[in-house]
Parts: sequence; C-alpha cells; structure tokens
Amino acid sequence: MDTMKTVVIGGSGHIGSFLVPRLVRAGHEVVNISRGTSTPYTDSPEWQQVRQVTADRGQEDREGAFGDRVAELGADVVVDLVCFTLDSATALVNRLRGEVGHLLHCGSIWRYGASMKLPMAEGSDSADEPTDEYGIQKRDIARMLKDETASGGLVTTSLHPGHIVGPGWHPVGPLGNFDPTVWKKISAGQTVHMPGSGTEMMHHVHADDLAQAFEKAIGRRDAAAGEDFNIVAPTALSVRGYARIAASWFGQEPHFETVGWDGFRRTTTPEHADTSWAHLSRNHCLTIQKAKSLLGYTPRYEPEQAVHESVRWLIEHGQLEVGSPA
Repeated sequence: MDTMKTVVIGGSGHIGSFLVPRLVRAGHEVVNISRGTSTPYTDSPEWQQVRQVTADRGQEDREGAFGDRVAELGADVVVDLVCFTLDSATALVNRLRGEVGHLLHCGSIWRYGASMKLPMAEGSDSADEPTDEYGIQKRDIARMLKDETASGGLVTTSLHPGHIVGPGWHPVGPLGNFDPTVWKKISAGQTVHMPGSGTEMMHHVHADDLAQAFEKAIGRRDAAAGEDFNIVAPTALSVRGYARIAASWFGQEPHFETVGWDGFRRTTTPEHADTSWAHLSRNHCLTIQKAKSLLGYTPRYEPEQAVHESVRWLIEHGQLEVGSPA
C-alpha cells in the first residue's frame, strides 16, 4: 500500500487510542488533531511516530477556521471522531471537497430512536426517528454525508458505534447507566433493582473493534463510499442477561428485583435514572451484516468480553470499588 497521509480529528480519545496505532502499523503517516488536554488510553510505541496538532475545534468552528486548519495538512484521508452538529460537519465537507480523497465520520447508534424491529439495519424502518438533540444531529450528519457522495462530491463514509467500551473508562452498566454502585452490589451478591422488564437490550462495542472498522473502511474506500454502517459487537445484552453474566465474574448468583420505572427512580439519582431511561427505552440490537459484507468487519469481542476487560482494568487501577460477599 502506498503511504497515505491520514488526519485523525480527536484521536486521543476512546476510539483514537486504538485507531491511531493501527493506522501507524498499517503504514499511514498520521496527524492527530486534539485539544491537547488528554492523553491516549493506550501507551503504544506507535504514538512516537504521530504528529500532534493542538486545536480547539469548537472555537475554530465558531471562527470559521477549522476547515482551513484541516485542509492545510494536505491529507489523503480525514477521520472525524468528534463532530456533533450538522453545521460543523457541513462546514468541514465544504472546505475539504476536492482536496481530500476520503472523509470518515463517527456517528452513533443513537441516530436511531426506539427500536421497532430487531435486529436493526441501516436505512430501514427498524426504528423510530431520534428524539434527543444528539441523536437528531448524528442522523442529519449521516444523511448529509450520504447525499454529498451521491451527488458526486466528497467521498464520505459514516460509522455508527454502539456503547463504546474498553480499558480506561467506565462502561454502560447492566442498568443502562454509569452508576458504579451496581458493580459493588453484583460483586457482593446483593439485590439489584431493575427498571422496566429486564429484557431491554443494549448493544456495546469494544473500542478496538470500532477502530478495526475505521481501518477497514479506509482500506476499502470504493466499497465504503457513500455508505453508513452499524458498528457493534456480534450480539447485544439484555439487562437481565448482562447482570447474570456480571455476577458470574465474581462467583455470585444473580439477585435482581424488577421494580418498574417509578420504583427505580426512587432508588437512584435523577441523573442515573435519566441515563438508564435513555439507553433502555431505545432497546437497541443491531445487525452488522452490511459492515461484514462490504468492509470485512470481524469484531473480536463479544459484548461481555469487552465489558469484563473494562471492569477488570478499573478494579486493578483502583477506579472501581467492588463488594465482599455478604
């Protein structure tokens, strides 16, 4: 493969920590644009070969200067991991049209609203339209990118991950939120109060599997051109199944009680309850057949393997307290 110059916007976060080393190993000349306020989650030697550019995307978007900054780097490929509004995405497309060979965007499965048919496929009637601003923007960006390529403009691809998980940060837990106390209860064999029915689905993806998908989309530009892809683990977890699997990691039997949403709200904070509702009311389970067929996407991690790796890392680094058996 001829060396490609690839610019990664926001490459120091969850996805870029795995993607950037992959690209370096594949022979890319990589430039990482970030705010410079965080370091990658993986301490890979490949980072020594990466050029770092510090920029505040939000500020430069407001000034109309961010597209120029990216264009001036002369990239063959641009991977945008931190774009959250249609205005920002459109400005970048308009500036890079005719100057970059391929623009890849990181979307989200929250571009879908509540599920209607499982598993959910791209471009189908599998789900309601999104209702929250984040999901609406991600949906609109994906549509704009598809239209851009279909009209003969910039070659684009959007990849839409599930709940990203990996070593270094807290995963979406069995109750659909980030409350760490659920792990303490499960590990100690205590009763976990569940909202809903316990059958609601969540679809995770390991950050390295998502990075693999980006790498493959870059390598299969013609197949990926103008397309959008669900990028998730091969299977999804239900609330009840997730809790049962997690209990087994600590040698425990699962103990849970379904309390309904009103009862659940009385057991936790408004923030945790709202986050649980946001995840579980969508009830997402997606198919990756399109990504497997067109990109050769082959995820290595089942969702419980990805979560287990993350939980183990948090415990080993003193960032998650687990309980002793009662």
